[in-house]
Amino acid sequence: QVQLIESGGGLVQAGGSLRLSCAASGRSIRSSAMGWFRQAPGKERELVAAISSIAENTYYADSVKGRFTISRENAKNTMYLQMNSLKPEDTAVYYCAAGSMVATLRQSEYWGQGTQVTVSS
Repeated sequence: QVQLIESGGGLVQAGGSLRLSCAASGRSIRSSAMGWFRQAPGKERELVAAISSIAENTYYADSVKGRFTISRENAKNTMYLQMNSLKPEDTAVYYCAAGSMVATLRQSEYWGQGTQVTVSS
């Protein structure tokens, strides 16, 4: 089985940047699609960004396009989310997930515990 651990969250001012990391252990992520979800206070979990196994395809929610960049470094068994121009609306707990394909990540059994991102105004 695979275990996922997020890191890199914190408190930043609006307009600032954070880089989230999702480190996988237990097996290689080379054959897995991966993605980032977030859940803000009082809101449902939403898919923020996703990336295919060899990074040939990426997906971004409209709310983060142009500001966030998803990437992966398979040799390090790690996925990243570079978040720039952060807004207070980005405040949420961010979770990483891994699965067989991008389209079904929400139903994956492999999730991290989450990392808090708080953006102040």
